[in-house]
Amino acid sequence: MPKGKFQIDMSKGSIFKNIVFFAIPLMLTSLLQLFYNAADLVIVSRYAGSNAMASVGATSSVTNLLINLFIGLSIGAGVIVSRKFGAQDKEGIKKSVHTAMLLGITVGIIAGIVGIFISEPVLKLMGTPKGEVFDGAVLYMKILFIGVPASLCYNFGASILRAVGDTRRPLYILASAGIINVILNLILVIFFHLDVAGVAIATAVSNYVSVIAVFWILTHSKDDIKIELKKLKFHKHELKEILRIGLPAGIQSSFFSLSNTVIQSSVNAFGEAAIAGNAAGGNIEGFVYVAMNAFYQATLTGVSQNYGAQEEKRINKTIWVALLCVVVVGASLGALSVVFSEQLLGIYITDSAKALNFGVKRMYLTCLPYFLCGMMEVLTGALRGLGCSTTTAVTSFIGTCGFRIFWAKFAVG
Repeated sequence: MPKGKFQIDMSKGSIFKNIVFFAIPLMLTSLLQLFYNAADLVIVSRYAGSNAMASVGATSSVTNLLINLFIGLSIGAGVIVSRKFGAQDKEGIKKSVHTAMLLGITVGIIAGIVGIFISEPVLKLMGTPKGEVFDGAVLYMKILFIGVPASLCYNFGASILRAVGDTRRPLYILASAGIINVILNLILVIFFHLDVAGVAIATAVSNYVSVIAVFWILTHSKDDIKIELKKLKFHKHELKEILRIGLPAGIQSSFFSLSNTVIQSSVNAFGEAAIAGNAAGGNIEGFVYVAMNAFYQATLTGVSQNYGAQEEKRINKTIWVALLCVVVVGASLGALSVVFSEQLLGIYITDSAKALNFGVKRMYLTCLPYFLCGMMEVLTGALRGLGCSTTTAVTSFIGTCGFRIFWAKFAVG
Protein backbone atom coordinates (compact mmCIF):
# COMPACT_ATOMS: atom_id res chain seq x y z
CA MET A 1 0.00 0.00 0.00
CA PRO A 2 1.66 3.27 -1.11
CA LYS A 3 2.31 5.85 1.60
CA GLY A 4 1.19 9.46 1.09
CA LYS A 5 3.75 12.23 1.45
CA PHE A 6 2.15 13.41 4.71
CA GLN A 7 1.94 9.94 6.26
CA ILE A 8 4.28 8.22 8.73
CA ASP A 9 4.33 4.42 8.86
CA MET A 10 5.37 3.81 12.47
CA SER A 11 5.74 0.07 11.91
CA LYS A 12 8.92 0.74 9.92
CA GLY A 13 12.13 2.76 10.37
CA SER A 14 13.58 4.52 13.42
CA ILE A 15 11.17 4.54 16.35
CA PHE A 16 12.67 7.67 17.92
CA LYS A 17 12.59 9.54 14.61
CA ASN A 18 9.00 8.48 13.93
CA ILE A 19 7.85 9.59 17.38
CA VAL A 20 9.61 12.95 17.15
CA PHE A 21 8.42 13.64 13.59
CA PHE A 22 4.89 12.68 14.62
CA ALA A 23 4.90 14.57 17.92
CA ILE A 24 6.41 17.93 16.91
CA PRO A 25 3.66 19.02 14.46
CA LEU A 26 1.04 17.75 16.91
CA MET A 27 2.72 19.64 19.75
CA LEU A 28 2.74 22.81 17.68
CA THR A 29 -0.92 22.24 16.77
CA SER A 30 -1.92 21.93 20.41
CA LEU A 31 0.22 24.89 21.42
CA LEU A 32 -1.40 26.99 18.71
CA GLN A 33 -4.83 25.92 19.94
CA LEU A 34 -3.91 27.00 23.45
CA PHE A 35 -2.42 30.21 22.15
CA TYR A 36 -5.70 31.05 20.48
CA ASN A 37 -7.61 30.13 23.65
CA ALA A 38 -5.19 32.32 25.57
CA ALA A 39 -5.86 35.11 23.09
CA ASP A 40 -9.55 34.85 24.04
CA LEU A 41 -8.68 35.33 27.70
CA VAL A 42 -6.07 38.04 27.14
CA ILE A 43 -8.26 40.11 24.82
CA VAL A 44 -11.38 39.83 26.96
CA SER A 45 -9.36 40.60 30.12
CA ARG A 46 -7.59 43.64 28.71
CA TYR A 47 -10.61 45.16 26.99
CA ALA A 48 -13.50 43.93 29.18
CA GLY A 49 -11.94 43.34 32.65
CA SER A 50 -11.46 40.48 35.12
CA ASN A 51 -15.19 39.75 35.45
CA ALA A 52 -15.44 39.02 31.74
CA MET A 53 -12.37 36.76 31.94
CA ALA A 54 -13.93 35.00 34.94
CA SER A 55 -17.05 34.38 32.83
CA VAL A 56 -14.96 32.69 30.15
CA GLY A 57 -12.83 30.79 32.68
CA ALA A 58 -15.84 29.50 34.63
CA THR A 59 -17.16 27.60 31.57
CA SER A 60 -14.19 25.46 30.53
CA SER A 61 -14.76 22.55 32.92
CA VAL A 62 -18.47 22.41 32.03
CA THR A 63 -17.98 22.43 28.27
CA ASN A 64 -15.20 19.86 28.52
CA LEU A 65 -17.45 17.59 30.62
CA LEU A 66 -19.80 17.10 27.67
CA ILE A 67 -17.43 17.50 24.72
CA ASN A 68 -14.77 15.10 26.04
CA LEU A 69 -17.29 12.25 26.12
CA PHE A 70 -17.69 12.51 22.36
CA ILE A 71 -14.05 13.32 21.63
CA GLY A 72 -13.24 9.97 23.24
CA LEU A 73 -15.09 8.32 20.36
CA SER A 74 -12.69 10.00 17.94
CA ILE A 75 -9.85 8.28 19.83
CA GLY A 76 -11.52 4.95 19.14
CA ALA A 77 -11.82 5.89 15.47
CA GLY A 78 -8.13 6.76 15.32
CA VAL A 79 -7.08 3.46 16.89
CA ILE A 80 -9.14 1.39 14.44
CA VAL A 81 -7.90 3.31 11.36
CA SER A 82 -4.31 2.99 12.65
CA ARG A 83 -4.65 -0.78 13.00
CA LYS A 84 -6.06 -1.15 9.50
CA PHE A 85 -3.25 1.06 8.17
CA GLY A 86 -0.60 -1.04 9.93
CA ALA A 87 -2.19 -4.24 8.59
CA GLN A 88 -2.43 -2.66 5.10
CA ASP A 89 -6.16 -3.46 5.03
CA LYS A 90 -7.44 -1.06 2.35
CA GLU A 91 -11.08 -2.07 2.60
CA GLY A 92 -10.95 -1.91 6.38
CA ILE A 93 -9.53 1.62 6.24
CA LYS A 94 -12.34 2.79 3.95
CA LYS A 95 -15.07 1.29 6.14
CA SER A 96 -13.51 2.71 9.32
CA VAL A 97 -13.09 6.19 7.86
CA HIS A 98 -16.66 6.48 6.58
CA THR A 99 -18.09 5.08 9.81
CA ALA A 100 -15.98 7.48 11.89
CA MET A 101 -16.99 10.60 9.99
CA LEU A 102 -20.69 9.80 10.08
CA LEU A 103 -20.35 9.17 13.81
CA GLY A 104 -18.59 12.51 14.20
CA ILE A 105 -21.41 14.36 12.43
CA THR A 106 -24.05 12.60 14.53
CA VAL A 107 -22.51 13.14 17.96
CA GLY A 108 -21.53 16.70 17.04
CA ILE A 109 -25.14 17.68 16.44
CA ILE A 110 -26.28 15.92 19.63
CA ALA A 111 -23.59 17.59 21.76
CA GLY A 112 -24.35 21.03 20.38
CA ILE A 113 -28.08 20.80 21.12
CA VAL A 114 -27.62 19.32 24.60
CA GLY A 115 -24.96 21.87 25.50
CA ILE A 116 -27.15 24.84 24.66
CA PHE A 117 -29.95 23.60 26.92
CA ILE A 118 -27.82 22.58 29.92
CA SER A 119 -25.60 25.69 30.03
CA GLU A 120 -27.57 27.76 32.52
CA PRO A 121 -28.68 25.01 34.96
CA VAL A 122 -25.20 23.48 35.15
CA LEU A 123 -23.56 26.85 35.85
CA LYS A 124 -26.10 27.40 38.64
CA LEU A 125 -25.34 23.96 40.03
CA MET A 126 -21.63 24.83 40.09
CA GLY A 127 -22.27 27.92 42.20
CA THR A 128 -20.99 30.38 39.59
CA PRO A 129 -21.22 33.87 41.16
CA LYS A 130 -24.48 35.59 40.22
CA GLY A 131 -24.55 38.81 38.30
CA GLU A 132 -22.15 39.84 35.57
CA VAL A 133 -19.95 36.73 35.77
CA PHE A 134 -22.91 34.31 35.61
CA ASP A 135 -24.73 36.11 32.80
CA GLY A 136 -21.54 36.31 30.75
CA ALA A 137 -20.75 32.62 31.33
CA VAL A 138 -24.22 31.53 30.16
CA LEU A 139 -24.00 33.64 27.02
CA TYR A 140 -20.47 32.41 26.26
CA MET A 141 -21.44 28.75 26.63
CA LYS A 142 -24.56 28.96 24.46
CA ILE A 143 -22.69 30.60 21.60
CA LEU A 144 -19.77 28.21 22.02
CA PHE A 145 -22.02 25.16 21.72
CA ILE A 146 -23.30 26.44 18.37
CA GLY A 147 -19.76 25.75 17.13
CA VAL A 148 -19.42 22.38 18.89
CA PRO A 149 -20.79 20.25 15.98
CA ALA A 150 -18.00 21.64 13.78
CA SER A 151 -15.41 21.14 16.53
CA LEU A 152 -16.29 17.48 17.04
CA CYS A 153 -16.42 16.74 13.30
CA TYR A 154 -13.00 18.32 12.97
CA ASN A 155 -11.68 16.11 15.77
CA PHE A 156 -12.89 12.98 14.02
CA GLY A 157 -11.33 14.13 10.74
CA ALA A 158 -8.06 15.03 12.43
CA SER A 159 -7.99 11.65 14.22
CA ILE A 160 -8.20 9.93 10.83
CA LEU A 161 -5.24 11.95 9.54
CA ARG A 162 -3.22 11.26 12.71
CA ALA A 163 -4.04 7.55 12.44
CA VAL A 164 -1.96 7.34 9.27
CA GLY A 165 0.80 9.49 10.74
CA ASP A 166 -0.29 12.81 9.24
CA THR A 167 0.08 15.48 11.92
CA ARG A 168 1.22 18.27 9.59
CA ARG A 169 -2.02 19.08 7.79
CA PRO A 170 -4.03 19.45 11.04
CA LEU A 171 -1.32 21.97 12.03
CA TYR A 172 -1.83 23.95 8.83
CA ILE A 173 -5.61 23.91 9.32
CA LEU A 174 -5.42 25.10 12.91
CA ALA A 175 -2.91 27.82 12.09
CA SER A 176 -5.25 29.26 9.46
CA ALA A 177 -8.40 28.95 11.57
CA GLY A 178 -6.60 30.38 14.60
CA ILE A 179 -5.52 33.50 12.76
CA ILE A 180 -9.16 34.04 11.81
CA ASN A 181 -10.12 33.51 15.46
CA VAL A 182 -7.69 36.14 16.75
CA ILE A 183 -8.64 38.70 14.09
CA LEU A 184 -12.34 38.24 14.85
CA ASN A 185 -11.62 38.50 18.59
CA LEU A 186 -9.97 41.87 18.10
CA ILE A 187 -12.68 43.18 15.79
CA LEU A 188 -15.67 41.96 17.82
CA VAL A 189 -14.31 42.85 21.27
CA ILE A 190 -12.44 46.10 20.62
CA PHE A 191 -14.47 47.69 17.84
CA PHE A 192 -17.94 46.21 18.40
CA HIS A 193 -17.64 45.91 22.23
CA LEU A 194 -19.23 42.45 22.26
CA ASP A 195 -16.93 41.33 25.11
CA VAL A 196 -17.70 37.71 26.10
CA ALA A 197 -20.07 37.19 23.16
CA GLY A 198 -17.36 38.39 20.77
CA VAL A 199 -14.76 35.79 21.77
CA ALA A 200 -17.42 33.04 21.68
CA ILE A 201 -18.51 34.02 18.16
CA ALA A 202 -14.89 34.10 16.99
CA THR A 203 -14.30 30.60 18.39
CA ALA A 204 -17.44 29.18 16.77
CA VAL A 205 -16.56 30.67 13.36
CA SER A 206 -13.00 29.29 13.53
CA ASN A 207 -14.42 25.83 14.34
CA TYR A 208 -16.44 25.86 11.12
CA VAL A 209 -13.42 27.00 9.13
CA SER A 210 -11.47 24.03 10.57
CA VAL A 211 -14.09 21.43 9.72
CA ILE A 212 -14.50 22.73 6.16
CA ALA A 213 -10.75 22.43 5.66
CA VAL A 214 -10.47 18.89 7.05
CA PHE A 215 -13.46 17.75 4.97
CA TRP A 216 -11.84 19.21 1.86
CA ILE A 217 -8.61 17.29 2.57
CA LEU A 218 -10.40 13.99 3.18
CA THR A 219 -12.75 14.27 0.22
CA HIS A 220 -9.89 15.19 -2.14
CA SER A 221 -7.39 12.65 -0.78
CA LYS A 222 -5.80 10.21 -3.21
CA ASP A 223 -5.08 7.71 -0.41
CA ASP A 224 -7.29 5.06 1.19
CA ILE A 225 -8.59 7.59 3.73
CA LYS A 226 -10.50 9.39 0.97
CA ILE A 227 -14.10 10.14 1.98
CA GLU A 228 -16.98 9.91 -0.49
CA LEU A 229 -20.08 11.58 0.93
CA LYS A 230 -22.45 9.10 -0.73
CA LYS A 231 -20.62 6.23 1.01
CA LEU A 232 -21.00 7.62 4.53
CA LYS A 233 -22.65 4.84 6.55
CA PHE A 234 -22.26 2.89 9.76
CA HIS A 235 -20.44 -0.39 9.17
CA LYS A 236 -21.44 -2.66 12.04
CA HIS A 237 -18.06 -4.22 12.85
CA GLU A 238 -16.09 -0.97 12.59
CA LEU A 239 -18.70 0.95 14.62
CA LYS A 240 -18.63 -1.72 17.33
CA GLU A 241 -14.83 -1.50 17.56
CA ILE A 242 -14.82 2.30 17.62
CA LEU A 243 -17.38 2.29 20.44
CA ARG A 244 -15.55 -0.47 22.34
CA ILE A 245 -12.38 1.60 22.50
CA GLY A 246 -13.83 5.11 22.24
CA LEU A 247 -16.63 4.97 24.80
CA PRO A 248 -14.39 4.07 27.78
CA ALA A 249 -11.94 6.76 26.60
CA GLY A 250 -14.76 9.30 26.43
CA ILE A 251 -16.15 8.29 29.81
CA GLN A 252 -12.66 8.57 31.30
CA SER A 253 -12.25 12.08 29.88
CA SER A 254 -15.69 13.03 31.15
CA PHE A 255 -14.88 11.75 34.64
CA PHE A 256 -11.73 13.83 34.57
CA SER A 257 -13.76 16.84 33.46
CA LEU A 258 -16.30 16.06 36.19
CA SER A 259 -13.54 16.24 38.77
CA ASN A 260 -12.46 19.55 37.21
CA THR A 261 -16.04 20.77 37.49
CA VAL A 262 -16.11 19.87 41.20
CA ILE A 263 -12.79 21.66 41.67
CA GLN A 264 -14.10 24.67 39.74
CA SER A 265 -17.09 24.74 42.09
CA SER A 266 -14.71 24.85 45.05
CA VAL A 267 -12.73 27.65 43.38
CA ASN A 268 -15.95 29.59 42.73
CA ALA A 269 -16.55 29.74 46.48
CA PHE A 270 -13.39 31.85 46.88
CA GLY A 271 -14.75 34.63 44.66
CA GLU A 272 -14.02 36.32 41.35
CA ALA A 273 -10.29 36.86 41.94
CA ALA A 274 -9.78 33.14 42.54
CA ILE A 275 -11.78 32.26 39.41
CA ALA A 276 -9.71 34.65 37.27
CA GLY A 277 -6.38 33.50 38.76
CA ASN A 278 -7.32 29.84 38.38
CA ALA A 279 -8.39 30.40 34.75
CA ALA A 280 -5.10 32.12 33.89
CA GLY A 281 -2.95 29.55 35.72
CA GLY A 282 -4.86 26.69 34.14
CA ASN A 283 -4.34 28.17 30.69
CA ILE A 284 -0.57 28.33 31.18
CA GLU A 285 -0.56 24.85 32.69
CA GLY A 286 -2.26 23.71 29.50
CA PHE A 287 0.86 24.61 27.49
CA VAL A 288 2.84 22.10 29.56
CA TYR A 289 0.15 19.46 29.23
CA VAL A 290 -0.31 19.59 25.46
CA ALA A 291 3.41 19.23 24.87
CA MET A 292 3.32 15.94 26.77
CA ASN A 293 0.00 14.92 25.24
CA ALA A 294 1.71 14.93 21.84
CA PHE A 295 3.71 11.91 23.01
CA TYR A 296 0.48 10.25 24.17
CA GLN A 297 -0.87 10.65 20.62
CA ALA A 298 2.38 9.35 19.17
CA THR A 299 2.24 6.31 21.46
CA LEU A 300 -1.42 5.68 20.62
CA THR A 301 -0.77 5.74 16.87
CA GLY A 302 2.57 3.92 17.07
CA VAL A 303 1.24 1.08 19.20
CA SER A 304 -1.94 0.79 17.11
CA GLN A 305 -0.08 0.64 13.80
CA ASN A 306 2.42 -1.89 15.12
CA TYR A 307 -0.39 -3.94 16.65
CA GLY A 308 -2.03 -4.09 13.23
CA ALA A 309 1.32 -5.01 11.64
CA GLN A 310 1.94 -7.62 14.40
CA GLU A 311 5.28 -6.00 15.34
CA GLU A 312 5.40 -6.89 19.06
CA LYS A 313 9.00 -5.80 19.67
CA ARG A 314 8.39 -2.38 18.16
CA ILE A 315 5.39 -1.91 20.46
CA ASN A 316 7.60 -2.28 23.56
CA LYS A 317 10.30 0.00 22.16
CA THR A 318 7.74 2.64 21.20
CA ILE A 319 6.46 2.80 24.79
CA TRP A 320 9.94 3.17 26.33
CA VAL A 321 11.05 5.85 23.87
CA ALA A 322 7.85 7.82 24.42
CA LEU A 323 8.26 7.61 28.21
CA LEU A 324 11.79 8.99 28.01
CA CYS A 325 10.68 11.85 25.76
CA VAL A 326 7.72 12.83 27.93
CA VAL A 327 9.75 12.92 31.15
CA VAL A 328 12.38 15.23 29.63
CA VAL A 329 9.81 17.55 28.03
CA GLY A 330 7.43 17.59 31.01
CA ALA A 331 10.10 18.27 33.65
CA SER A 332 11.72 21.02 31.56
CA LEU A 333 8.54 22.89 30.69
CA GLY A 334 7.11 22.49 34.20
CA ALA A 335 10.20 24.04 35.77
CA LEU A 336 10.29 26.92 33.27
CA SER A 337 6.62 27.76 33.81
CA VAL A 338 7.15 28.00 37.56
CA VAL A 339 10.29 30.13 37.29
CA PHE A 340 8.49 32.64 35.06
CA SER A 341 5.02 32.24 36.62
CA GLU A 342 4.48 35.90 37.56
CA GLN A 343 5.58 37.18 34.16
CA LEU A 344 3.38 34.65 32.34
CA LEU A 345 0.34 35.32 34.50
CA GLY A 346 0.86 39.05 34.01
CA ILE A 347 -0.03 38.57 30.34
CA TYR A 348 -3.55 37.58 31.39
CA ILE A 349 -4.12 39.47 34.63
CA THR A 350 -3.59 43.23 34.56
CA ASP A 351 -6.01 44.63 37.13
CA SER A 352 -5.93 42.33 40.19
CA ALA A 353 -2.93 41.50 42.38
CA LYS A 354 -5.09 39.05 44.31
CA ALA A 355 -5.98 37.14 41.16
CA LEU A 356 -2.29 37.05 40.20
CA ASN A 357 -1.42 35.55 43.59
CA PHE A 358 -4.01 32.80 43.18
CA GLY A 359 -2.56 31.94 39.78
CA VAL A 360 1.01 31.72 41.08
CA LYS A 361 -0.03 29.32 43.86
CA ARG A 362 -1.79 27.07 41.39
CA MET A 363 1.22 26.88 39.07
CA TYR A 364 3.69 26.02 41.84
CA LEU A 365 1.55 23.12 42.97
CA THR A 366 0.66 21.68 39.57
CA CYS A 367 3.41 22.39 37.05
CA LEU A 368 6.52 21.01 38.77
CA PRO A 369 5.30 17.39 39.05
CA TYR A 370 3.45 17.51 35.73
CA PHE A 371 5.85 15.08 34.03
CA LEU A 372 4.13 12.34 36.07
CA CYS A 373 0.92 13.18 34.23
CA GLY A 374 2.85 12.79 30.98
CA MET A 375 4.00 9.31 31.97
CA MET A 376 0.42 8.37 32.78
CA GLU A 377 -0.71 9.70 29.39
CA VAL A 378 1.88 7.63 27.48
CA LEU A 379 0.94 4.43 29.31
CA THR A 380 -2.74 5.19 28.73
CA GLY A 381 -2.05 5.63 25.01
CA ALA A 382 -0.23 2.29 24.92
CA LEU A 383 -3.11 0.45 26.59
CA ARG A 384 -5.68 2.05 24.30
CA GLY A 385 -3.58 1.20 21.26
CA LEU A 386 -3.67 -2.42 22.41
CA GLY A 387 -7.45 -2.23 22.82
CA CYS A 388 -7.48 -2.11 26.64
CA SER A 389 -9.52 1.08 26.89
CA THR A 390 -11.80 -0.05 29.74
CA THR A 391 -8.82 -0.73 32.00
CA THR A 392 -7.55 2.84 31.70
CA ALA A 393 -11.05 4.24 32.31
CA VAL A 394 -11.50 2.26 35.54
CA THR A 395 -8.06 3.11 36.95
CA SER A 396 -8.52 6.78 36.08
CA PHE A 397 -11.92 6.89 37.73
CA ILE A 398 -10.70 5.28 40.95
CA GLY A 399 -7.35 7.04 41.12
CA THR A 400 -7.09 10.39 39.42
CA CYS A 401 -10.74 11.44 39.32
CA GLY A 402 -11.97 9.85 42.54
CA PHE A 403 -9.15 11.24 44.62
CA ARG A 404 -9.47 14.73 43.13
CA ILE A 405 -13.20 14.86 43.86
CA PHE A 406 -12.63 13.62 47.43
CA TRP A 407 -9.92 16.23 47.98
CA ALA A 408 -11.98 19.07 46.54
CA LYS A 409 -15.09 18.26 48.59
CA PHE A 410 -13.60 17.26 51.93
CA ALA A 411 -10.06 18.65 52.20
CA VAL A 412 -10.90 22.02 50.61
CA GLY A 413 -14.65 22.43 50.94
